[in-house]
Amino acid sequence: IIPQAIIDLPRFGLINVHASLLPKYRGAAPIQWAIANGETVTGVTTMSINAGLDTGDMLLKYETPIGAEENALELSERLSVAGAGLLVETLRRLAAGGLAPERQNDAEASLAPVLTKEDGLIDWERPAVEISNRCRGFLPWPGTYTRFHGHLLHIWRAKPANDIDSGLPGSLHVRGRGVVVACGAGTALELQELQLEGRKRMSAEAFVNGRRLSANETLGDKTN
Repeated sequence: IIPQAIIDLPRFGLINVHASLLPKYRGAAPIQWAIANGETVTGVTTMSINAGLDTGDMLLKYETPIGAEENALELSERLSVAGAGLLVETLRRLAAGGLAPERQNDAEASLAPVLTKEDGLIDWERPAVEISNRCRGFLPWPGTYTRFHGHLLHIWRAKPANDIDSGLPGSLHVRGRGVVVACGAGTALELQELQLEGRKRMSAEAFVNGRRLSANETLGDKTN
């Protein structure tokens, strides 16, 4: 939050590049939460900074689809390039007097708060698509993680499984060379890349080959 005395100093005020289509996803982590919440479209907004949190008047917008498997690192790279170009165009048009600021509609606003370590803890009661979106959105930090045999297990890549498995949420099912986990709402998540605490990242196939998984393995249970 910048004091008004500072905001008033520059000729055209302070201009910010925000990585969302305002007023959606105001806050510190707009890219991460947009993916985690399953958005299919996002973008960049240039705005005039005021005394609020991303509440200033909007200047220009750039809109782009979010890829079905695109993660936060990949989307951040794309939006940084788009945002730089949008900022140059914004400054050019401001200087020429050809840009009319637009007020944000607070009723349409949503928040993208600072991520915490706890945001990455997987709740296997959620549907598989929601967990998959969090895996894509919470990179590189906090990532998404669960527990396996009392150790942290990071899930780096995963996607909803085509074959729906029965069983309690969190239960593991070996499928050929891979592994799926039962999730909420009768869905299942196919694990693709994992990292057990103290070990290197590995494919799900390597994980299955390196461990003898019993029929009653469960993720997320601190006692197993």
